Amino acid sequence: MSKPELARIESSAPRRMIGVGAMLLLGGLLLYIAFAQPPEAMLWRVFLLVLGGLTLWFSSRMWVSTGHALILTDDALTDSDGTIVARLDQIARVDRSMFAAKPSNGFLLILKEPAPRAWRPGLWWRLGRRVAVGGVTAGSATKPVADMISVKLASKD
Repeated sequence: MSKPELARIESSAPRRMIGVGAMLLLGGLLLYIAFAQPPEAMLWRVFLLVLGGLTLWFSSRMWVSTGHALILTDDALTDSDGTIVARLDQIARVDRSMFAAKPSNGFLLILKEPAPRAWRPGLWWRLGRRVAVGGVTAGSATKPVADMISVKLASKD
């Protein structure tokens, strides 16, 4: 029996297309410059080719990851593929301040203990004690989830 879903964060199709399209455009422009008007120095040519290739790879990863959703239950914030993003009992605080190192339209979770690194471009990332949620998600979807997590943390204290 699965836990009841309290909230869900998904990225809309237009947001996905704009985010991935921007990455594809950037990768295409870098490769175009590398081939059409290459710099004289070989190091800069290689740099443009590698950066263009990485940007195209990033856009494909972003397309796949933004097809997932984040699901908040009573126990944890999980990815729709089953990956546990953060257990609620491991969250120390929620940071939505203007100066937090968080994605666009998102929030930052500070964990009590470091967790393994994970990255779903455009949706969430986890590095050490920090979990950032957002990117191509709508603020109208992420703000209520951040508020619910804050209320759950306050009720436990």
